[in-house]
Amino acid sequence: MISEATEFDPNNILTVKDLSVDFDVKGQSINILSKVNFGLKRGETVGIIGESGCGKSMTALALLRMVPSPPGKISNGEIFLNKKDIMSLSKREINRVRGREISMIFQEPMTALNPVYSIGNQLVETIQQHKPIDRASAMEEAIELLRSVQIPAPEKRISEYPYQLSGGMRQRIMIAMALVCNPQVLIADEPTTALDVTVQAQIFDLLKKIQNKNKTSIILITHDFGAVSEMADRVIVMYAGFKIEEGTLEEIRNSPIHPYTKGLLGSMLELKTDSAGFRERLPEIRGSVPDLLNRQAGCPFGPRCESATTRCLQMPPTFDLGDNRSVMCWLVENGEN
Repeated sequence: MISEATEFDPNNILTVKDLSVDFDVKGQSINILSKVNFGLKRGETVGIIGESGCGKSMTALALLRMVPSPPGKISNGEIFLNKKDIMSLSKREINRVRGREISMIFQEPMTALNPVYSIGNQLVETIQQHKPIDRASAMEEAIELLRSVQIPAPEKRISEYPYQLSGGMRQRIMIAMALVCNPQVLIADEPTTALDVTVQAQIFDLLKKIQNKNKTSIILITHDFGAVSEMADRVIVMYAGFKIEEGTLEEIRNSPIHPYTKGLLGSMLELKTDSAGFRERLPEIRGSVPDLLNRQAGCPFGPRCESATTRCLQMPPTFDLGDNRSVMCWLVENGEN
């Protein structure tokens, strides 16, 4: 069955329908995100995974209406948050929604945090933007926020600057800022990039505790399937601006359908050895990501796909396999998967 745009589900806290983003590059309109559809339920974690440049972070920015314009624009689609049409909101209205109902943990804390202001000043400014309280009360709330994200000695850390904190501490600060208004939807964009394995585990544990306490819905954006395995209930695989596969964590991990998903999982680093004791060669996906300025007709993964046929010169539809399981590949129609 060919899938249509995601239907409005009253159980969804967030519904995204046919979301597309275009950028103006050298006078040419380039499609960066193409008709992306998905829903998010209360308390659910959806992982969005794919290579760099596949459209993961652009999806997040579009949900917040933060696509840089110019040169970018949301060219098509609908976004419903708590049955509220995000696309119809004025600038003032969307500013009230950001932080209060949907918030984002940005990818690089050292870029997102202002290096010349103390942690306390940055938290207080964020709090006062959303709540009508005086500075002293905002500072007390900031200290409690730091304590809630398990930062030791928050009374001391509040007066320190970003460069004085470790990477893990800075990421916790970003989480604290995103939680100022206890949003119902939290977008975590590569929240553990450049952190060691131990700190990564601590960040994921913190996000799980926040989710369990507040019934927060989380969108986890990452290129690391290990991160998805830690957090996600459901997984969306993206490639070249398209959602090419969706399913539960178990379905994607154990029964991938799209050749790209199979290649992505197959190229994960595992220390395996053959019968002679030599380490096995790591599989790879041949070729490179497509040039969006010179996009070829047909399936975006076609030029790299070992299963490609002449049918793949036509753009495949998204086939609905039921229960939020879908794949954009002609092999499904041919019964080859």
